[in-house]
Amino acid sequence: MKLNKACVILAGCAILQSCNTKKEPIEVTPLNYFDAVDLVTEIMIHDVFSPPVASRVYVYPNIAAFEIIAQNNEAYTSLSEQLNGLTPIPKTENPSVNLKVSALVAHLELSKALIFSEDKMIHLRDSLYGVWSDKNEAEFKASEAYGLKVADHIKNWMDSDNYNQTRTMHKFNVDTDDPSRWQPTPPAYMDGIEPHWNKIRTMVLDSASQFKPIPPPQFSLEEGSQFHKELMEVYTVSQDITKKGDDCEEIEIAQFWDCNPFVSVTRGHLMFATKKISPGAHWIGITKIASKNKNFDFNETVYAFTKTSIGIFEAFISCWDEKYRSNLIRPETLINQHLDEKWKPILQTPPFPEYTSGHSVVSGSASAILTSIFGDNFRFIDDTEVQFGLPKRTFTSFNAAAEEAAISRLYGGIHYKAAIEEGFKQGKNVGELVVEKIKMKP
Repeated sequence: MKLNKACVILAGCAILQSCNTKKEPIEVTPLNYFDAVDLVTEIMIHDVFSPPVASRVYVYPNIAAFEIIAQNNEAYTSLSEQLNGLTPIPKTENPSVNLKVSALVAHLELSKALIFSEDKMIHLRDSLYGVWSDKNEAEFKASEAYGLKVADHIKNWMDSDNYNQTRTMHKFNVDTDDPSRWQPTPPAYMDGIEPHWNKIRTMVLDSASQFKPIPPPQFSLEEGSQFHKELMEVYTVSQDITKKGDDCEEIEIAQFWDCNPFVSVTRGHLMFATKKISPGAHWIGITKIASKNKNFDFNETVYAFTKTSIGIFEAFISCWDEKYRSNLIRPETLINQHLDEKWKPILQTPPFPEYTSGHSVVSGSASAILTSIFGDNFRFIDDTEVQFGLPKRTFTSFNAAAEEAAISRLYGGIHYKAAIEEGFKQGKNVGELVVEKIKMKP
């Protein structure tokens, strides 16, 4: 009798506690999504991801989140059957599922799978999960389960994009007998990164070479040749702006758009790296700025990040396909060999062939997509580089920012004019194709 009485008391307490448990609706805001994306960027800077690989880290988590919020939502259209190989995600009929929670769960889970420093991502995840669970455990558990299910679906698609196979392919062979071909550049003389990136499955492009640019000017060191003129332009522009001093706007522009994760610093016998964002990360930062300026809600924010990250991802595949096809030597190598052995570009030359300019391609693509979302003449203040000690810059449009990013490569001394101009065209073509081909809104 005593045992039964104790059981009744315990059961009564459990019922009373259950009745008193708060069941508030879980609110997920754009700020939560910004925090997740910002953390991905922070971790990639810490882990030193190459620019092409960084574009992959952004795109899959964003797509997973978008596919969830597009479900049963007349304002958005699923990307399944629009992106190469993407099949419809599993559906949910559970009324307890909060799709915004599920979207952020899927984003965090895929991001964690794509970076190295998982502990930082786990810390953010666990802090969010604790808040959500305290508010409404049943809603959180249902939403978490669904988000993880979708993350698995997107991960299976992601794992078939040939990335894993490219990890085991041979390094790029430098042709030292051909004076026109790319050679590793100082100070680290790194191997060419991601020589097989054109083998990564595209999402919208029909192939990596769909927007193959015209060839670069024919290699020639004869005075009067187009190639020699462009080589001398890099040298003379660098000399002219260096004479102006550190307050020179061209130098400020070059430094603002540097976006080179591979900068090496040598002091005596010590060599170390300074960590920066990639070109794609800079445009992801601009996407955040624009979304905040327009007061986008959670779903609109996910839409903007997803569409932009697809364009950035495709741009890198298109650009890298040309880089290792033309395999063109960098200005720094030729200037040191033939003009001035002590000359250094204002920016450190990144470790891959010259043509076309990666930042020009990515900026062209991202600007076309952001313009399609936010419109022409969208004025914004870009504070993306403040964390690296650089001042804010103001732009009257995304295209104006992209044009400045492109010409920054000439000011920085790392690209010839042809790589900049043709790269910008290449990127615009990629971005416009994304806008034309994928329909994320009815």
